[in-house]
Amino acid sequence: MTGAAPPSRPGDTDGEGDLEALLGQLQLTDSGFPSGLYTLSHGLEGYTQLRRVTADGLGALVTDLVRAAGTGDAAALALAHRAVLAGDWKAVVDADRRLYAVKLNREQRRASVRTGRQVLDTAEEAFASEPAARLANLVTRRVTPGNHAVAVGAVHAGLGVPAEHAVAGDLFAFAAGCAAAAVRLGRVDFRRAQGLLREVRPEIVLAVRRALAARDPRDLHASTPVADAVSAAHERAEARLFFT
Repeated sequence: MTGAAPPSRPGDTDGEGDLEALLGQLQLTDSGFPSGLYTLSHGLEGYTQLRRVTADGLGALVTDLVRAAGTGDAAALALAHRAVLAGDWKAVVDADRRLYAVKLNREQRRASVRTGRQVLDTAEEAFASEPAARLANLVTRRVTPGNHAVAVGAVHAGLGVPAEHAVAGDLFAFAAGCAAAAVRLGRVDFRRAQGLLREVRPEIVLAVRRALAARDPRDLHASTPVADAVSAAHERAEARLFFT
């Protein structure tokens, strides 16, 4: 066949940069990465304690949470990613501060910066990431809070992960964290958790599009009054398995 590309062979260098970026993304979004995300239920524990969610209603709840993340954390990730590539660190700080401000609940704010700072603390060893080191310096100097989404956006930009892939990977990790929390809370089994991820996949795609549409920190928003109330109650609970 004329014009057909030859099959790839071991040692071929075409696309190696893309492959390294993919491997870095998989490492960062893996549940074993020591960011502390496994300690978060993203509100599911609070709903369970208040008996406000059933196994049948879990899909609708996770869908709502994914939608909120699309215009909040995921949009901040996209803005930070673009700003790092442009070398505009003021824009990175602006996105980080705005994201912190729109998180109305103290529990969610604390979890966001705690996991973000753990990403930054590990990024040098894991990725030799210059953007992460620069952001970590700004956080240490208290210039900016260091939310998880912004930290991840900076690392992905440094790795060469495209913004769309970075946002999609982080949103999927968020949904997977919700599903894993539901299993640990005894709401569903492992098989149902995988079905849940299949069901919310189209919502993740839509959330990615919303996140990438953000062009300014003022585009970051989230309207989750019930989730905020549940989180406030969870913060005062006598016994907790999760941080959120």
